[in-house]
Amino acid sequence: MLIYEELSNNIIKAYYNVLKVLGKGLAEKVYENALCVELEEMNIPFIRQMPLSVEYKGRNVGNYVADLYVDNKIIIEIKAASAITNEHVAQTLNYVNLTHSKLGYILNFGQLEGRGFRRVIGLAAHNIVE
Repeated sequence: MLIYEELSNNIIKAYYNVLKVLGKGLAEKVYENALCVELEEMNIPFIRQMPLSVEYKGRNVGNYVADLYVDNKIIIEIKAASAITNEHVAQTLNYVNLTHSKLGYILNFGQLEGRGFRRVIGLAAHNIVE
């Protein structure tokens, strides 16, 4: 059983819909815009360009922005790279953990071969028994 199985399936469906229509090679912002259209048509709520802050001893020591936060559950990072790298995974995992989420996705629209997305499980999910 997957974490947020139905929502995850809808996100992947939206990813493939965008990829099918737009193909590869465009800017990340274009794919983000198109993915938002897909999510809106599916009536899936999301926050675009979700601000995140890093706290240390009660002080803000850094700020980041996640591409999408879907249904207050899943972080989405959009890439248009030749491959998903360890840096992409680390970035997404940090965002997932900063939001105390269980799950994130890296959706790569530039992937040349193979599957262009990756699930990232957050620390909050480690306390779940499914």
